[in-house]
Parts: sequence; structure tokens; C-alpha cells
Amino acid sequence: MNNPIHDDEINRILLKPRFRIELDSSMEEVIQRFRDKLSEENCIYGSKIVDHHIVIDVPSNEEHFWSPQLHVEVESEKEKTIVKGILGPKPKIWTFFIFLHFAVAVTFFVFFVIFYSRWSLDQDYEFSLVMCLLMPVLWVVLYFFGQLGKKFGYKQMVGLHNFLIKALRDSK
Repeated sequence: MNNPIHDDEINRILLKPRFRIELDSSMEEVIQRFRDKLSEENCIYGSKIVDHHIVIDVPSNEEHFWSPQLHVEVESEKEKTIVKGILGPKPKIWTFFIFLHFAVAVTFFVFFVIFYSRWSLDQDYEFSLVMCLLMPVLWVVLYFFGQLGKKFGYKQMVGLHNFLIKALRDSK
């Protein structure tokens, strides 16, 4: 993971790296180039193209829990075509992780309220204090699991990004 995925430095802290590429080709040409590349016989990637959104998945036989997905959006802007992309986990995995983070945050606040109430009433508050201290630790653990998942899917992320560059190379 020491090499950036794109020419610009990508912040390696992000779980979903983003990029932006400007092209001189028209929007239709860029989308057609993706269609052509994805319909080649030796193309191993699965895809969905809806309007100006392109979703590219790793091959199903190589897919695992941490497999990334490339979401590309093609836009037209002042005689230029902008290709925006996000490399990250599939939406169901991302949603699950966000849910876990939300659950940890809610649990922290609930136990903090219990802790503060019991502390102000001079009652036993040890369990709620322990839970308040445990929730940030759990949040950090979740973060590192996300980073670990990104590391497991890094080779596939590079493969998806290389496919993107090949598809755009002829349209620059």
C-alpha cells in the first residue's frame, strides 16, 4: 500500500479513495470507450452502466468480503469531460460498517448519560464508566478493521484502477 493508486497522492487514511481526471473527449466518447473495453473478450470485470454512472466489480471468482468496487461518474463541464471515481468497498459492506460506527456512537452516548446520572446521584457508576471508555476503543478497532480490509483488497483496487486508466488512455 506504499504506492499511490493514482498520479496524485491519495490520502491513505481514507477508506474510500477518490479521484478526478479531466479529459478533452466528449462525455459520450468516454462512456463508449468504457463500453468497448468492458465488452472485450479478455475483460474479466463485471459492470453496470446507467446513464453517466459506471460501476465496475472484480471478477466473481476472485471476489471476497473485502473486494472493492469502482464507481465512475462521467460529467461534462466547460468543454471538458470530468471523470470522477471512488474506489471502495461494495455498498452493502460500507453500509454495514457505517451502521456499526453509528451503533458504537449511540451506545457511547447512552452509557455516558447513564454514567453522568449515576455519578451525579452518588450511585454505583463503574459499569457505565467502563462502557464509556470501551466504546472509543471499539471505534478504533473498527477503524483498523476497515484499514485491514482496504489492505486485503489493495491488489484488486490497483487492478480496477489500471483498467480505468487503460479505458481512458485512448480517449485523452
